[in-house]
Amino acid sequence: MKLYVKRIGDGFPVIILHGLYGSGDNWLTIAKNLAAICEVFLVDQRNHGRSPHSDQHDYPALAEDLLEMMNEYKLDKAVLIGHSMGGKAAMWFAALYPSRVSRLIIADISPRSYLDPAGNFSHNAFHVNVMDSMLAVDFSHADGIGDVDRQLEDRLPDKLLRQFLLKNIGKDSHSDLFWRLNLKVLRENLNNLSSGLEPFLERGEKFKQFPVVFIKGEQSRYIGAEDLEMIHQLYPDAQVLTVKNSGHWLHAEQPASVLAIIRRSLLS
Repeated sequence: MKLYVKRIGDGFPVIILHGLYGSGDNWLTIAKNLAAICEVFLVDQRNHGRSPHSDQHDYPALAEDLLEMMNEYKLDKAVLIGHSMGGKAAMWFAALYPSRVSRLIIADISPRSYLDPAGNFSHNAFHVNVMDSMLAVDFSHADGIGDVDRQLEDRLPDKLLRQFLLKNIGKDSHSDLFWRLNLKVLRENLNNLSSGLEPFLERGEKFKQFPVVFIKGEQSRYIGAEDLEMIHQLYPDAQVLTVKNSGHWLHAEQPASVLAIIRRSLLS
């Protein structure tokens, strides 16, 4: 699949993969600050942003999209930076094609599955509520983004979350509003998005071919103490760093701290 890509800067290649409900533009500020030392490729992943839609949405497919993109731009190797869903996609790609990765930087996601075998699907329940709320929006009764926000606020009281989601609104040729996200397919594939890298762990695979850094939001529950064992089983030399006063969307909440960690990693 030919993805929408924005290129900024000059130097060694760095590819940034956004998370669920995101787009490459979410990382534009950080990319502009990195542009003095590298060439940044901001990618809209399938079913997001300006990239094509597909009925398939799982990590092997996202990894193949990335391989196609790297081949298109003739990138033999690249630094991969991925947040949340984008972090999982980057880890899958690095497991399948380790020779194409020069460094891996993962923002606030663990390699584990988030489908709790004990039956606690709180992770999925959150996303089901978000997607169902977005799917319930009636754009025929929305003259502007403020009207969409008001339709969402009863089910999604977190204003910062709504502001993030509203960045996915586009306008068609008749100036009618629509969601750029392929919400129906994302909703249907939520279990795929919650899956982990357990298949590689079960085969005893370890990845030491490239440096690995995990960046954790201090207040986020996506990387807990219980995740460190799996992280170090897969990536024995990985660093796990914490960004203070931040949750899951740490690059938006504490951009200067995240940028500093990324710069140090790229220049080390």
